[in-house]
Amino acid sequence: MFLIEREVFHKKSQKLTREIALGMTSRPAEQANAQRLLAINRGHWTIENSCHYIIDWNYDEDRCQISNGNGPENMTRLRRFADGVIKMFAKGKTSVTEKMQQLNRNIRLVFDYLRMTQNSIRGVTPYLKG
Repeated sequence: MFLIEREVFHKKSQKLTREIALGMTSRPAEQANAQRLLAINRGHWTIENSCHYIIDWNYDEDRCQISNGNGPENMTRLRRFADGVIKMFAKGKTSVTEKMQQLNRNIRLVFDYLRMTQNSIRGVTPYLKG
């Protein structure tokens, strides 16, 4: 059993809250010291912050009203694809939010990123020229 106390800053509301998380592990005692369990927990939040949070913050996924059939799963896949493309081209120089704002203002840039214009494919793959 373990208990983790953390302070969480909520960007939308600008509020700081305190959370307590309780957990149980099946790891043996030699693998379940405080530092190891904290590292495992932080590793989980790294994934949460780098993927789920970005998608929810930028695409407001939690309020999406698509709810029938494969729609929600397909939209999540499209969002993750777009997020991956944006991260690939941002290369850590700008945030995903900043890059999305740039792309919103310049639709031509979107097509360039997706290699869908003659300018973006020139000299890259000769078999696409036609």
